[in-house]
Amino acid sequence: MSPAWSDEAIWWHVYPLGFTGAPPTSAGAAGHRLRRLEPWLGHAADLGCTGVMLGPIFASETHGYDTVDHFAIDPRLGDDADFDALVARAREHGLRIALDGVFNHVGRSFTGDAGWLRRQPGAADYDTFEGHERLVALDHAQEAVQDYVASVLGHWLDRGADGWRLDAAYAVPAEFWRQVLPRVRARHPQAWFAGEVIHGDYAGYVARSTLDSVTQYELWKAIWSSLNDRNLYELAHALGRHDDLLATFAPLTFVGNHDVTRIASRLDDHRHLGHALAVLFTVGGVPSVYYGDELGLEGVKEEREG
Repeated sequence: MSPAWSDEAIWWHVYPLGFTGAPPTSAGAAGHRLRRLEPWLGHAADLGCTGVMLGPIFASETHGYDTVDHFAIDPRLGDDADFDALVARAREHGLRIALDGVFNHVGRSFTGDAGWLRRQPGAADYDTFEGHERLVALDHAQEAVQDYVASVLGHWLDRGADGWRLDAAYAVPAEFWRQVLPRVRARHPQAWFAGEVIHGDYAGYVARSTLDSVTQYELWKAIWSSLNDRNLYELAHALGRHDDLLATFAPLTFVGNHDVTRIASRLDDHRHLGHALAVLFTVGGVPSVYYGDELGLEGVKEEREG
């Protein structure tokens, strides 16, 4: 059962490496940039959000989704003290913290055991994630990988995180999460776990994996597509399917995130921005506002890793 606090959760979703102006690679200058988020916590609280969902903050090679050390804060963002300070300031504003965990794949410079990486028999190289050369797949069939992920999740929950967004969960066998999450919940029964799932049987994946929630991409697409086409049949159909999901879990709803073009740019008519946000906040689920969408910021997603 999902923690009671998640019933009223509203996330302000931030991609820290971009938000703080961090260098594009880990070779860039180290700094305490994570603290640049602190002055914005009041803004998130004033919006009515109850938590901040952080994009990747762990040591990585480039965009954050090529993690090399899940136990270390990316030097471009700071260190453990900066994380602790952010959590403390968030608490002062009544905000929870969710972290972005990338456990389907890792960067080429991963500091963990190379034996945890997946390789087909006789293959010269490791398996990669969707053909991205720099993103190497973990072998989720190994008990050692389950142990590693459980320890990472627990470590940051111990340090003050309240939940996790699990990146590319759709690429990870549901049974993996079924093995890992109960171990973490045994120590952190109030933790919340949402998986990134794009297509397919949302309710079935939640049931098999024991995740609390998954991303609602079907509704996201229906919102902007219906407004652009001036045809609300797609939205009505998506809302009907969404209502069916609510019988078993509360989906993570959104009109923007780091993987898609901003809603203000996606809409053909900027006057419909308010309508898109109105749908987001009047349907059931756990809504997430991607930073800047509340201000109508524009931005077109480029086709690149991360």
